[in-house]
Amino acid sequence: MKERSSRLALWYSAPARRWEEALPIGGGRLGGMVFGTVGQDKIQLNEDSVWYGGPKKANNPDARTNVPEVRRLLMEGKQQEAEHLARMALMSAPKYLHPYQPLGDLLLYMLGHDKPPQAYERELDLERALVRVRYDMDGVRYTREYFSSAVHQVLAVRLTADRPGSLTFSTHMMRRPFDMGSQKYGEDTMIMYGECGTEGVRFSAVLKAVAEGGVVKLIGDFISVEGADAVTLLLAAGTTFRHDDPKAVCLEQITRAASLPYEELKRAHTEDHDRYFRRVGLELAKPEPDAAASLPTDERLQRVKEGHDDPGLVETFFQFGRYLLLSCSRPGSLAATLQGIWNDSYTPPWESKYTININTQMNYWPAEVCHLQECHEPLFDLIERMRENGRVTAREVYGCGGFMAHHNTNLWGDTHVEGIPVSASIWPMGAAWLSLHLWEHYRFGIDRSFLSDRAYPVMKEAAQFLLDYLLEDEQGRLLTGPSISPENKFVLPNGVTGNLCMAPAMDSQIAYTLFEACREAAAVLGLDEAFRQRLAKAMAKLPQTRIGRHGQIIEWLEDYEEADPGHRHISQLFALHPGEMIHLHRTPELAVAAKRTLERRLANGGGHTGWSRAWIINFWARLGEGDKAYDNVAALLAQSTYPNLFDAHPPFQIDGNFGGTAGITEMLLQSHGGELALLPALPKAWPSGRVYGLRARGGYEVAMTWDDHRLTEATIRAGYSGTCRVRIQTAVSAVVADGEAVAFEVRDGVLTFEAEGGRTYVLKG
Repeated sequence: MKERSSRLALWYSAPARRWEEALPIGGGRLGGMVFGTVGQDKIQLNEDSVWYGGPKKANNPDARTNVPEVRRLLMEGKQQEAEHLARMALMSAPKYLHPYQPLGDLLLYMLGHDKPPQAYERELDLERALVRVRYDMDGVRYTREYFSSAVHQVLAVRLTADRPGSLTFSTHMMRRPFDMGSQKYGEDTMIMYGECGTEGVRFSAVLKAVAEGGVVKLIGDFISVEGADAVTLLLAAGTTFRHDDPKAVCLEQITRAASLPYEELKRAHTEDHDRYFRRVGLELAKPEPDAAASLPTDERLQRVKEGHDDPGLVETFFQFGRYLLLSCSRPGSLAATLQGIWNDSYTPPWESKYTININTQMNYWPAEVCHLQECHEPLFDLIERMRENGRVTAREVYGCGGFMAHHNTNLWGDTHVEGIPVSASIWPMGAAWLSLHLWEHYRFGIDRSFLSDRAYPVMKEAAQFLLDYLLEDEQGRLLTGPSISPENKFVLPNGVTGNLCMAPAMDSQIAYTLFEACREAAAVLGLDEAFRQRLAKAMAKLPQTRIGRHGQIIEWLEDYEEADPGHRHISQLFALHPGEMIHLHRTPELAVAAKRTLERRLANGGGHTGWSRAWIINFWARLGEGDKAYDNVAALLAQSTYPNLFDAHPPFQIDGNFGGTAGITEMLLQSHGGELALLPALPKAWPSGRVYGLRARGGYEVAMTWDDHRLTEATIRAGYSGTCRVRIQTAVSAVVADGEAVAFEVRDGVLTFEAEGGRTYVLKG
C-alpha cells in the first residue's frame, strides 16, 4: 500500500459494508457518510435543520399545583406515591420530542464497475478534511474525492480517471421511505423536495453535474454522464428553518460553486479547515519499529482490542474528535446532536436530539481546550433559543422566575418535561448546566464583552430560577426537587426502589458551581452586589458533598444503596469533572472518595457505554491517575469504537468521541482551580512526546515536550496580564521570555510568576 497522503488519516483497504464503516464529511451544516463502494457508491446525506415536526407547547397544566404535593410525599418517604403522582402531573403531552432526520442519499451507479477492483484504498484525510477513494479497474486508475465546504456551503464529489473518456455513470437523490422524487432543472441539475410533517420544515436539495468532456443529460430523475474525463458533482441543501425559499438559496449556492474550477473549490475548503485544525498537534513516541503504522485503521483497532498499545492510533483518535467537532458545529450551524450531524435513521435512537443531562455538554468539552472555541457558538445559539421557552416552563410548571430546562431539547429549544421514564425526565438542571458553558468560554478567552453581553445574562437567569425553586427544609438546607440523579435508582431501607428525590448530589453541585460563577462574573463586571450576596447566602445552605459508608461520594441526599452500582451515569462526580469542587490537592479526602466511587462503578460493570467510559477518562485524569486514565482510553478504543472510529454507545453516539478527545487533553494539561497543571496524568505508555496549541483557562496557550516521563520544556503564551500559577511534576530550572530570565518562585509544587499579556514564557525542565 502506498504511503498515506497525511500522517493523520483513517484508511481502509475495502469499501464500507455498513454505515459504521463509512467515513464522515461535514461543513458544519451539511454532512455526508461516504461508503466508497465501487459499482454503486452511496453518500448518506444530512442537513442540520432537517427535523421532524415543529415546536411544542407541552407543559403540563396540572404541574404547578401538584409540585408541592410531590415534594411533600418525597419528604415523608412515600416514594411510590410521589412517583405515581409525578408521572401524571408533571409529564408533558405529547411525551416525546420529534427526531432529527436524514436528508436522504446520493447514489452513483458506475457502468461496468460490477467486478472486483484492484489496489483499492479508502481514506479520510483529517488534515485536509477530504475523503478519497482510489482503485484500478480494466487498466484504468479511478479516483474520487469528497468534501463538504463550509466556505461555499456545498458538498462536492470529484470523479477522475487516468484514461480520458472513462467515466460513464448515473446519479440521483433518494429519501426512502419518504421519497417524493426529484424534478429536472435545466440540462444538468436535479432538485429534490420534501417536508418533515405538517408542522415541520420543508427542504430542498439541488444536485448539479459539471463534466469535463463527455455528455451530461437528464433521464428520469437521474443525471446521466457518458464518456467524461472528469466530473464534479455539487450538492446544496436547505430548509425553511433558515430560509423562506430554500430552493432559491440552494440554486444560488450551486451556481456560485459551479462557476469556480474544482481545484479552487477544494483549495478554499482545505485552507478554511486548516486554519482551525492545525492549531493543535499531538505526537506520542512510537515503539521502534512501529508495526502498526502501515496497517489500515480497522486492523489497528483490532490490534488494540487484542491488547496492543498503539500511540499513533491514540493521536489519530484525538484529532478525529477535533475533526468531527469542526465538521459538525461551526458558527452559523446548529449545535451537535447525539450523532453530530451524521444520522441515517428516520427514527434514530433517542431521536438524535440534544440530551442535556451530560451528552450535549460532553460534545463541547474539547471546544475550548482543543482550540476550537468558535465551534462552541452553535451551543450558545441553542441556549438562546431555549430562553423564552425556559421562562415559560419555569413559570407554568414550577411557579418560578428565571429560565430552566429539563433533560432534553431540540431544534426549537423546547424545555418541557420530555419523555415518560421517571428515571430521566424530571430533572430541572438542564439550563443551569448548559449556562456554565458560556462561563467556560469566558474563562478561556477572557472576553469581557462576551461575558457582559451573552454569558452573564444567561447565567443570572438560570440562577434566578434555582433561587426561586430551592426549598428550605427543617434543617435549614436548600433543596432541589422533585429531581433525580440521572438516570440511576436508589434503594430505600424498606426495599422500595426509586428515582425521584430531593436534592441529589449533582443538583447541589451544579447549583453551587453556577452560583459561584455568577458571583465571579458579576464581580468582574462590577454588577449586582445585592444579587451576589443572595447567592452567597444560598450557597452556604446547599447540601455539601459528603462521603458515604463505602468510602464513596454520596449520590443522593441520603446514603442510599444503589440499585445499579455499575450505572453508566456517575453524576455525583460532577464536582470532580467538569466541576472543580473536588480537587486532588485542595480536597484530598474528597479526592480519595471520588477514587473509591470510580472503583466501585468499574468493579460493577461501569463504563459499558462509550460516553460513560470517556467521562471516566476525564475523572481519572483529574485525580492524577495517568495509568488508569490510559487504561480507559484503551478500553474506549477496544470496546466502544466502531471501525470508522465513531463511538459506540452502542449504537453510535458522538459524545464518546468528544469526551475521549477531552480526556486525552486532561491527561496532558489541566487549568481548573486557578492553576495550570502540566502533564498531570501522564501514563507510563506515553514516555515521550510533544503537544502544542492547547488552551488553558486564564487566556493561556500551552505547548510542551517531555522525555522519559519528565517535562523538558513548556511554552506558555499569556493572552492577558496577571499572576500565572503552574503546578509542575518535575523541577523547572528557568523561566525565560524573549531571552530574558523571569523571576519565579515555587511553593508546594506550584510555580508562580507574573505574566504580561502578549508575551511567551518558556519553562525549562
